Amino acid sequence: MHGSGDDAAHAGGDAAPPPPAAEATPQAAASPGEHIVADEGAQLDFSRDMSYGDYLQLDRLLDAQAPLSPAHDELLFIVQHQTSELWMKLMLHELSAAVRAVAADELPAAFKMLARVSRIMEQLVHAWDVLATMTPPEYSAIRPFLSRSSGFQSWQYRCIEFTLGNKNAAMLKPHAHRADLLARVDAAWRAPSLYDEALRLLARRGLPVPPDKLARDWTQAYTADPGVEAAWLAVYQAPQAHWDLYQLGEELTDLEDAFRLWRFRHVTTVERVIGFKRGTGGTSGVGYLRRMLDVVLFPEIWSLRTQL
Repeated sequence: MHGSGDDAAHAGGDAAPPPPAAEATPQAAASPGEHIVADEGAQLDFSRDMSYGDYLQLDRLLDAQAPLSPAHDELLFIVQHQTSELWMKLMLHELSAAVRAVAADELPAAFKMLARVSRIMEQLVHAWDVLATMTPPEYSAIRPFLSRSSGFQSWQYRCIEFTLGNKNAAMLKPHAHRADLLARVDAAWRAPSLYDEALRLLARRGLPVPPDKLARDWTQAYTADPGVEAAWLAVYQAPQAHWDLYQLGEELTDLEDAFRLWRFRHVTTVERVIGFKRGTGGTSGVGYLRRMLDVVLFPEIWSLRTQL
């Protein structure tokens, strides 16, 4: 039929041309980083394999921070103490193995573990630098939410102190409400300390360690003895003849040096943040921590130096 729309279109007329076909959207060019990943052949699909987060159980770990206050800075306080507890877990792992190694005369293994413990303590010293960014008003905003909780109650820290020889029966009491934790702390309290095992090793090597230091009540704090100093002095005066024992003495020195720094940095951080307020755990706070600075773990290792 004439005059139909189709005819008009074929005739040329003024009818609008048909719309152009849709064009495919061009893909964005791959970034240099994507090229690198592709070139490396990195695995990107973990739907059937264990991933980094799976191995480290990061879901559990990162969900373990539960601030109780509305304060911005409480997360810092929680992370600081949780990471410290993780480092202490590793420290206990290494210390316990080092004690067993010294008891078995396996000193090279013990040296490696004790050196690692000293480096862990360095990490803990620097961790106080982060907490020290919390100002007194910022801490005061979260302190009421802590109730009576305090690092004074850390069972891992107590096991570390007991393993290093600072025995104190009173420090079992904060864990009496948890039979599982009390058993762990009690075991560390009753066992020979690292220094006790070191002295038994000296005696096995023929050095004149007083007998009462070799078979004693391990639950009691060690007290310095001139006879023990004489035994260590014999090692230090002839290091070539007692090289591994001499090295053990220096590993113990490094360890206590690092422990003292950790304690001191704790004192200064607490004083900076809360001044001389009493601690949430009931101690005098800074006053208590300063008194603890006077505790010497391996006394003869230090006193013998005056005689050299």
